[in-house]
Amino acid sequence: MTATNQAKTPSRRRQRFPEISTRAWEHPADRSGLVALRKLTGFDDVLKKLAGLVSERSVRLMFLATAVKTSERQFPELYDMVRDAAYVLDLEKVPELYVSQDPTVNAMCIGIDTPIIVLTSGLVELLDEEELRAVVGHEVGHAMSGHALYRTMLLILTNIATRIAWIPLGNLAIMALVTALKEWFRKAELSCDRAGLLAGQDLQASMRGLMKLAGGHNLGEMNVDAFLEQAAEYEKAGDLRDGVLKVLQLLPQTHPFAVVRVAQLKKWSESDDYRSILAGAYPRRAGDPDASVTEEWKAAAEHYSTSVKESKDPLMGLLRDVAGGVGTVGGKLRDTFVGPRAGAPTASSSASASAEDAAS
Repeated sequence: MTATNQAKTPSRRRQRFPEISTRAWEHPADRSGLVALRKLTGFDDVLKKLAGLVSERSVRLMFLATAVKTSERQFPELYDMVRDAAYVLDLEKVPELYVSQDPTVNAMCIGIDTPIIVLTSGLVELLDEEELRAVVGHEVGHAMSGHALYRTMLLILTNIATRIAWIPLGNLAIMALVTALKEWFRKAELSCDRAGLLAGQDLQASMRGLMKLAGGHNLGEMNVDAFLEQAAEYEKAGDLRDGVLKVLQLLPQTHPFAVVRVAQLKKWSESDDYRSILAGAYPRRAGDPDASVTEEWKAAAEHYSTSVKESKDPLMGLLRDVAGGVGTVGGKLRDTFVGPRAGAPTASSSASASAEDAAS
């Protein structure tokens, strides 16, 4: 390996995580799927052959021809950032990093055997040094988790769904898989936000960068704390109609919304998991082959269950009521979508009355 391909000691003091497993930062719903897929012998090989339909060599050559490859002489600060991130996360083979002329704000990790990272010029111009460091760490996280391999599934299935749209049941089955994969992919983005935080170790920079994705470059007119309050307002929504609309708006997306990403990253930064990683108590790669699919699926199920229990979203509240057998569910639905009947108690007043009866 040449010196230019080796991870480089960070330019400022940041904690390093030798032999850290990607399981340390992967979201439970992301990790459960990845562990299960990694257990399927030969599955990766099959996907790699399918991905070969769009040659990895061809993609690299295209960026080599049309973008700027970072080096000690071209975008040297970005070149150092990717080596810094690889050093902190203990990735020996540093991905090549390209800057593509494109006003769209975007970053991506492409490739399977030899992943490359591409940043658009719009992103580079939008973010400051520490914000970019978090983004580069995010993309290194994608490379280490192998997300590019599983992203291939989404692309292939989407193409299949388009071609068999005329077959009603076949298309429905494929689209169900696509919807499930998009949910996994959204969780993969949350995973790599965590990887970006571990690489940069600057929570404010990570959150600022996500805020800028929503509001642009004028940082003087924005405030991270206010953006977190906005995230809380979004979660509370309003009534059931807002909860339904949020689900419908989210389903086509491959990325979580910016306010959700900021709130989730802040929450993880305050968790025992994050503190344990900083203390050096994190899963090592040596334990990856022994990771239990069953345990990971349980962890994912527990995460979703906890999310429903703790959510302030009205739709999630309805799901809790359904699960708990609350008799006012029908009233809540009627009040929301039809309006309360004249002289009839509202669902909320019925619930209050029930609580008073129980108390007495």
